[in-house]
Amino acid sequence: MTAVTDERGNRMHQLRHSEGWIFGTMLFSACCSLIASFVLSVDAIDLARDPGAKLTCNINSVISCGQVGLSWQASLFGFPNAFLGLIAESVVITIAVALLGGVRFPRWFMASAQVVYTLGLIFAYWLFSQSMLVIHALCPWCLVITLSTTLVFWSLTHYNLREGNLFLPAGLERRGLELVRSDNDVYIVAAWLTLLVALILLKYGAAVFA
Repeated sequence: MTAVTDERGNRMHQLRHSEGWIFGTMLFSACCSLIASFVLSVDAIDLARDPGAKLTCNINSVISCGQVGLSWQASLFGFPNAFLGLIAESVVITIAVALLGGVRFPRWFMASAQVVYTLGLIFAYWLFSQSMLVIHALCPWCLVITLSTTLVFWSLTHYNLREGNLFLPAGLERRGLELVRSDNDVYIVAAWLTLLVALILLKYGAAVFA
């Protein structure tokens, strides 16, 4: 029984570190984010035409795309943030498809992609914090983007650590590689996402489902 369990564990370990899994996760997550960005872009146009428009994701006082979409945070740069998602996720999808097809980008390119996407992740979590602490409403599509951005970031980081693309100091690179090889990064991501769900439930409780 132990041997069978160990064999299954080894297969799962090999699968998770395979390029098909890494780039497939990146591609799927980016596609989810692109769809969410498209829906939010359409909603932003509807709200620009009619601020009182009834959006399908205006479910209750907590789950409300309209309330979030009308906030200044939703158009931080003078246009809907979702437009940035349409651009960024299209690029990520292109990179993921190319990597799945066997293309190998230069080290500087992948390091640059890591930096740019890290900024995107920070922006996504800033928007999440604004929704939680300032706007006091949550947008389901924004939550999809937060989740998918997290998964794309970790998939990209996984690959770049494995390939040594990040130009990190030797000690830091070694620790990062050990974290990925031991699969401990999976537990970190799972714990982080669980924490986000817990924070939402602790703040809003049953109002989320009202």
